[in-house]
Amino acid sequence: MGRHSLPDAYAPDERRDAPRGRRRRTISIATLLVLAVATGTAVAAKGGLWAFSESCENAAVRLSLVASPDIAPAVRSIAEEALADEVRSDGRCLDVEVVARDSSEVAAELAGGGKAPGFHIWLPDSDLWLDRAEGLGEGIPVSPSDSVASSPVVLAIVPSVSKRLGWPDKTYAWGELVTAILQSDKVRLGAADPARSATGLLALTSIGSSSEQQGEDSDTRVAETAKVLAERMSDSDAQALGTLARSGSGTGGGDAKRNQAVLISEQAAFTHNGEAADDGKLNLFYPEDGTPLLDYPYTLVNREKLTLAQSRAALRFMTLLNDGDSRATFARYGFRAPDGGALSTVVTSAGGRAPQPYSTSAAEAPSAKRLQEMLGMWTITVRSARLTTVVDASGSMSTPVPGRAQSRMDVTKESLIQALSQFTPDDEIGLWEFATTLDGEKDYRELMPTRRLGDPAQGGSTHREKLTAAFAGLQPVPGGATGLYDTMLASYKEALSTYVKGKFNALVILTDGSNQDERSISRGALLAELKELVDPERPVPVIVIAVGPDADRTEVAEIARITGGDGYGVSDPADIQAVILRAIMTAGQRGHVP
Repeated sequence: MGRHSLPDAYAPDERRDAPRGRRRRTISIATLLVLAVATGTAVAAKGGLWAFSESCENAAVRLSLVASPDIAPAVRSIAEEALADEVRSDGRCLDVEVVARDSSEVAAELAGGGKAPGFHIWLPDSDLWLDRAEGLGEGIPVSPSDSVASSPVVLAIVPSVSKRLGWPDKTYAWGELVTAILQSDKVRLGAADPARSATGLLALTSIGSSSEQQGEDSDTRVAETAKVLAERMSDSDAQALGTLARSGSGTGGGDAKRNQAVLISEQAAFTHNGEAADDGKLNLFYPEDGTPLLDYPYTLVNREKLTLAQSRAALRFMTLLNDGDSRATFARYGFRAPDGGALSTVVTSAGGRAPQPYSTSAAEAPSAKRLQEMLGMWTITVRSARLTTVVDASGSMSTPVPGRAQSRMDVTKESLIQALSQFTPDDEIGLWEFATTLDGEKDYRELMPTRRLGDPAQGGSTHREKLTAAFAGLQPVPGGATGLYDTMLASYKEALSTYVKGKFNALVILTDGSNQDERSISRGALLAELKELVDPERPVPVIVIAVGPDADRTEVAEIARITGGDGYGVSDPADIQAVILRAIMTAGQRGHVP
């Protein structure tokens, strides 16, 4: 992620180019802080802020910084040393409180909006959480700046198993390495949940990209890997390390539940090896097609609410984290510099050895879209889904899409068929359509029952093939209006009555307008009925996708949230596939599988 440079007056001691693997992002924090530097000097001088004789106890700028648990100890050490040395911003001491919190938890809190968070600065382990925090643009605003450290994602293996795989002399690409492990029944592989761990998600995405480059079916390889990881999945990177066999033999004391290999960061392996006995230390494989980096972006939270003193102090602390002494501190804790350059002392202590390509340039970072697709696939793969798709067939769906020689319905059908390819034979999917008086007095009708995609159908085909044909056959109803409210209620009742325990049950509704059926249930009555129907033992989140400028995303989102779902807006129906996968991932993260 490219970020603006600091003002010259606050430039770090060491300047490096941005890592190749960092995704690009438009940011404005540096612009804000340049203004703070320019205007603050006069304010500080006039107001007497540069009172260097005052003690830190009486004159300190206090900031709260939330950091990923792996980097929090290093940042806390730097902050405590700065306070002890009376490092100042405009004559006032820097007093930075550092609190460790999982990045996924913080991202979810910020994306949800609501009350202001109790911290000013966030240091997640990866910039992918910034996309998650930004959500639909309705959360607490975040303003990212430079990375302060980095650590590559690697495969850590107990010594006996790593030697069977040819370590350290044999090198592999990501796809080859995972294939070698999956083909060995004796190697137990674990990782942190990709929905909660940047390490897990980046590794899974790298496996898919590597398989594509090798000419393999990447979706199949990722699905196979996901199913293996799901069986031995941990909630966090720290827990994943805790699942390892307790000795280098890899036997785990006879406990088959213990892993022999885990996908973690180099820094996590550094910490583990520093605390482990000799026979419990890990060896690291660095895939030759490049390792993705955890990049630890320094991020202001709700910057417009910061005072001038807080903004300038935040800039001062950021430059402090980038100076030579701080870089040395980060290295002592097992981190690399932001550019990803390898330090022999860190690599060796973490378990890396030549000729493993630990100095290879970072892998090209995946796009936000690619990560969303991978998260959607992960959710679908590890949690078999049961979805009923409800598609608006009102006359307005024949409206041409700007810039395309297709109608809203045409593009919607294509997106649905593409999305269908992401689901496994065990997933259950059905199809309804709706428009006013579509089926007598009813505004809706079932076109395909919700069944397993792999189930046989008449004529020797499968349910997937029949459903694909049904999607392709959808047509707008001339003169039909949007009968949304009655359809939402009826389809929700049906989803509840046919609920399947152990699956991810959800209702996906696509509409390009607001309710136009004057004889339908009222909005207030719909809200009341849904509140009565919601059953924590049978969670069925409603996911509503508002297509085009005439749909009211705010209204449908309010209705959907009663069920634990949400509303999403797309201006181009071609985005429906990505939004469906993202929505499923988001709802799946909320735990809608009892």
